[in-house]
Amino acid sequence: MSSHKDSSHAVSRTADTADRFADPGIPPHGDRVTDTDPHAAKAAERQVALLFGLSVLGTLLFFFAYFWMKPGAENHIAGVRTQNLLLGLGTAFAMFGIGIGVVHWAKTLMPDHEIAEDRHEIRPEQDRQDASAIIDQVIGESGIARRPLIRNSLIAAGALAPLPAIAMFRDLSPNIDVDQLRHTLWNKGVKLVRDPDGTPIRAADVQLGSAFHVIPENLESAEHKLNEKAKAVVLLMRLDPDEMHISPGRENWHVDGIVAYSKICTHVGCPVALYEQHTHHLLCPCHQSTFDLTQECKVIFGPAGHALPQLPIEVDSDGYLVAQSDFHEPVGPSYWERG
Repeated sequence: MSSHKDSSHAVSRTADTADRFADPGIPPHGDRVTDTDPHAAKAAERQVALLFGLSVLGTLLFFFAYFWMKPGAENHIAGVRTQNLLLGLGTAFAMFGIGIGVVHWAKTLMPDHEIAEDRHEIRPEQDRQDASAIIDQVIGESGIARRPLIRNSLIAAGALAPLPAIAMFRDLSPNIDVDQLRHTLWNKGVKLVRDPDGTPIRAADVQLGSAFHVIPENLESAEHKLNEKAKAVVLLMRLDPDEMHISPGRENWHVDGIVAYSKICTHVGCPVALYEQHTHHLLCPCHQSTFDLTQECKVIFGPAGHALPQLPIEVDSDGYLVAQSDFHEPVGPSYWERG
């Protein structure tokens, strides 16, 4: 009996609560300045067009830096930095202008009424007509038909904004000479020199446990030397020959345990920069690919696809370390081999 009474009281309390808290409905709409002042609306229209114009200028800045700025042989790195700065600024202004312009347009000039619509039964033909009516309503309410300044500036910004991405994707063209990726500046007799001071290295200077960052001699005279340096940089280390596992055909690629391997990780091309002397492991800090120096830089951990390429080296008549040849396989990420 008491259970029935409790249930009745609960229903009564729910009904009382529903009566006391009625649906408040949609809040009252307040007019914006641009809704009541034609001069403010015209100023907002010019502001939107100005932002779209900023997007156009950003795109043009990107194209100027991308196609017309060519870093010269002198002060090459500074030129590349300036070009990259302008590319970034151009892309940022292109996206910022069109994005903020659309938001400002919506907040100041497009209708901001809140509406509630009942859900109706969906009928295919009626649905098509409703969709068409909604599109017409959006076009009408946006004011794009009666605001040619916004319309024209938006068309210009929208037409130019995708072009920087298209230009950058153009560099991924399969017409690239992939054979260039298979060769570096190393060749028979090229001296191994320290990076960055360019001093040659004697075999006697390389002690057990030491590691040198090495580039080819006279790299400064190479065309596009920045790209060539990135491809040719190697790590030079010395091991106890008794700890080395050497494959047939590579017996003379080292000099009393001094070995040279590409510094470019075979995963995505990051620099392999960490050498653990006690374990003889080379580590790529980007994705933790680990290579065993005693096993010809075989991959023992991480996502790298294969071992680091080895540079065959020897000693010249003056006791300096020189290359026997170029690498016998492409350096860098393994996907280049499928080019």
